[in-house]
Amino acid sequence: MKAATEYLWFQTRTKRDYINITAKVQEIVSASAIREGMVLVSAMHITAGVYVNDAEDGLIQDIDEWLETLAPYRDGYRHHRTGETNGDAHLKSLLVHHEVIVPVTNGALDLGPWQQVYYAEFDGMRRKRLVVKVLGE
Repeated sequence: MKAATEYLWFQTRTKRDYINITAKVQEIVSASAIREGMVLVSAMHITAGVYVNDAEDGLIQDIDEWLETLAPYRDGYRHHRTGETNGDAHLKSLLVHHEVIVPVTNGALDLGPWQQVYYAEFDGMRRKRLVVKVLGE
């Protein structure tokens, strides 16, 4: 089995952002020369996430509103006693999760017709990274 690892860096201009990284993940898979296997895409920060879904602007807004409803930004999170004010970002990350695994078939991401890979930022405006690890033959 072969493995290839690369890191992507992000620094968003807003607190919350959703970035389509499908093309970049495919570039990493292609450069790995792995034809059959899988790719792990994992946020390396506890206030960010990775998910697979449709690349439709209305849906992205719906996801953002849903997350804000379930884990709203507000004062009063116990986590804020540490001096941080991002308790909601930690909860949003739990809801989205921090990683996905995507099959690689014939050297390409084996996604459904509308599926795209997204990096979800919940506590942005600072530099964060994501690991992309391709495994297979």
